[in-house]
Amino acid sequence: MGKRVVITGMGVCAPNAVGLEQFKSALSSGRNGIHFQQELQDLKFGCQIAGKPNISTVDLNKYFNSVQIKSEPGSGLVYGVIAGTDAWKDADLEIKNDSEPDWESGIIFGTGLLGVDRFRESVLHIDQGQVRRLGSTAVVQTMASGISAYLGGILGCGNQVTTNSSACTTGTEGILMAWERIRQGSAQRMLVGSTSDSGPYIWGGFDALRILPRAYNDNPDKASRPMSATATGFVPGSGAGALVLESLESARNRRARIYAEVLGGTVNSGGQRQGGSMTAPNPYAVQRCIQQSLEVAGIEAGEIDAINGHLTATSKDAEEIMNWSIALGLRAKEFPYINSFKSTIGHCLAAAGSIESVGAVLQLREGQVFGNVNCHDLDPAIEDIIHRSRVPENTIPGSPEIIAKASFGFGDVNACIIFKKISEEI
Repeated sequence: MGKRVVITGMGVCAPNAVGLEQFKSALSSGRNGIHFQQELQDLKFGCQIAGKPNISTVDLNKYFNSVQIKSEPGSGLVYGVIAGTDAWKDADLEIKNDSEPDWESGIIFGTGLLGVDRFRESVLHIDQGQVRRLGSTAVVQTMASGISAYLGGILGCGNQVTTNSSACTTGTEGILMAWERIRQGSAQRMLVGSTSDSGPYIWGGFDALRILPRAYNDNPDKASRPMSATATGFVPGSGAGALVLESLESARNRRARIYAEVLGGTVNSGGQRQGGSMTAPNPYAVQRCIQQSLEVAGIEAGEIDAINGHLTATSKDAEEIMNWSIALGLRAKEFPYINSFKSTIGHCLAAAGSIESVGAVLQLREGQVFGNVNCHDLDPAIEDIIHRSRVPENTIPGSPEIIAKASFGFGDVNACIIFKKISEEI
């Protein structure tokens, strides 16, 4: 069976809020974090809006030392350190600077690209024959594992410290990697999360693919429309989410607050076969991922109270709902509640899975199912599968006990995880 694994801390740096309580409030009220970006207009992007965390009021001296701040770390590094450090502190874990490493604590913190702005500067210096101007931090700020390395040094973790990268499934996959490590007894606790830079060098490729909405530059609040009949593409986002996973035994021994239990889940790939491609999921692989996640978690489909889907506001939303319905064997009013946080934060790419997992777990804590903004015109193809009431427009009260969270990414890769509200007294 392995050790039981629980969540004892969370942190978030999202487009609609920085900080756990602010994020909960934003999701509950439907507060939008998608805004017009002047630099995208200046660069002649078709889509000139994006979700970008507002860290202007954050005191970075609480997260970085003076040398690190002077090196001007890139946005993804900043978002990840904020979310990761906040999650560690939320778990009531100490940061000791004068002790040996914490051999029982590790980090899995993923990303897609890191420090892309700094990388651009480095390339320009090199091409101009000014390699000495790169500075001593160019490498650590642009290597993918820079985020886990930074956090590993800040927190003093002595267990596995690494970075994973699996496109949009990165954050969700990382949680399952940490779950496995704790479950098999290789660590007592793991800080897990993912981060994504802001800016045109991250978002430009998607604009070139013409899969971003171009008609909402003057009306950004209405642009991201998951499951809507008028959805025209996903809005790019950025930020970071983080969770502290810990063995139930360790959490009990230190009398930690527990947000939820991680029952388990599955990752797989559709092999870019049976309709799957670099940008589209193999539906059979998605269904298999969902079904195997339930088997690993030891639950039945009817026990799922809510789903936080991938649901990016593209033509694939109806296909995702169909895949859930087939995998669970549930339709109409029997189907669980389902929502997508991308309506207010956009698609945060590599950071999506971790930010959205934090939001999913908050629903268990708050006894709510957060609403779907911009979904008053539910796609008829979705309404043919599930009842309109399963897609709440506004946050509704309730007592969800089990929530499924899934992410599906470029490369035809999938991840699904099951969270459960824990009832044991600690």
